[in-house]
Amino acid sequence: MRADSTQVKAAVAALFLALVVGGWYAASARLPPYMMPPPDAVLRAATRFFTSAREIGHLQATLFNVGVAIAIAFVLGSALALLCHYARFAGPTIHGRFSPFLNAFPGIGWTLLAAIWFGVSTVSVVFSITVVLLPFALINLREGLSALDGEIDEMARSFGRSFIRQFLFIVVPALFPFAIATLRIMFGVAWKVTLTAELFGGGEGLGYLINLARQEYDTEVIFAVVFTIVVAVYLADRFIFAPLEFATSRHFGRQGKRR
Repeated sequence: MRADSTQVKAAVAALFLALVVGGWYAASARLPPYMMPPPDAVLRAATRFFTSAREIGHLQATLFNVGVAIAIAFVLGSALALLCHYARFAGPTIHGRFSPFLNAFPGIGWTLLAAIWFGVSTVSVVFSITVVLLPFALINLREGLSALDGEIDEMARSFGRSFIRQFLFIVVPALFPFAIATLRIMFGVAWKVTLTAELFGGGEGLGYLINLARQEYDTEVIFAVVFTIVVAVYLADRFIFAPLEFATSRHFGRQGKRR
């Protein structure tokens, strides 16, 4: 039964892909190339993209921006969540004021402000991505800290364990599933924010490359970059983040059943 279900899903996926490609070819036959380039032209543009040192340099710049912004946002979000957990007086300010403000402020607004404050630079791009990702880390890790088992923490204190040992061997391992889930969400969101930030506030990167292609009506390059990002994010989510999240959740779920 499971094999039949898998085959049906594969057939449906193949049919959907065929319909998309067929519709794409039909649309490209009726519209000018600068509006809807055919799939084979986009494939050639993607091939040129991965064989050009200039385009690879833009890809490396975007990867750098995404990686640095995720790291900064995760560390800051973790620090603020831990501060609220251990210093309860900070909770109303951070969770009640600061976090909602960041959630409500649009990403394009941060990008424009960063371009004014820091100019067209990597700092502007990293800053814009970081402030958009920060609430994700703060909120998710807050939920992880709220889900900690208080009985285990009390038992550790009763056995005379130091605060550092409690934190390293109880709190940190318990936060692993939440941390992996947070990084998974941040990775997907970061790519969306990065293109906008590089489009308006960056002097390099895939967003900057898309801006140049837009000015030259080089739609093939725009499609190639977008599809490259979609494939990269899907592969990273499917083969890196999803297995890590499943493994950590299963591990701690079994621990919970044993308790």
